[in-house]
Amino acid sequence: MIGPLLAGAAAGYAVAIPVGAIAVLVVETALRRGFRLGAAAAAGAATADGLYATLAVVGGSAVAAALTPWTVPLRAAAVVVLLVIAVRGFRAARTRAVGAAAQEPPGLALEAPASRARPVVTMYLRFLGLTSLNPMTVVYFAALVLALPVLGGGPLARPAFAIGAFGASLSWQLLLAAAGSLAHRRLPPQFQAWLSIVGNGMIVAFALLIAIDLL
Repeated sequence: MIGPLLAGAAAGYAVAIPVGAIAVLVVETALRRGFRLGAAAAAGAATADGLYATLAVVGGSAVAAALTPWTVPLRAAAVVVLLVIAVRGFRAARTRAVGAAAQEPPGLALEAPASRARPVVTMYLRFLGLTSLNPMTVVYFAALVLALPVLGGGPLARPAFAIGAFGASLSWQLLLAAAGSLAHRRLPPQFQAWLSIVGNGMIVAFALLIAIDLL
């Protein structure tokens, strides 16, 4: 049980830690919107990783083979989505940089709990969908499932691997959200806006790298 759990955690960190578009978006979301929405983004991204790990342990190479033909269209969709997000982020950051939207509306803290929950759910689903656009994650997990002998050690081994992968991804994404929210609380709004511009520039760069890889 412990061996597969640790193997899943190692696999989850290996997927989550390399800096990519999702990591930048989680930080940028927490930077602009605070930890609550940053954590929702982190949970959405980690859920996608956990679902792909679960698919890998359930279906193994069959699931990976079924998803492989969809890799190119999904990655092309990811390019479009990332560019749209970056353009919107540039526009919002530019507005904040000139001081037009440097502060949250005063009444925001008085919203009803239901209305406060809606942005959290929306952000969670947005990052769940965006992270799911990378089917190569399940191919990676499936390869590990087939290669690791520790996953053949009993009925709980494969579920433990998936749980470990999800937990590792979630812990890393939450750490990124915490870093972004710290900047949200401590840095002047105008400096936050310029950091947001840099972050969205990185998102454009990642989108272009994906597009070049598709050519």
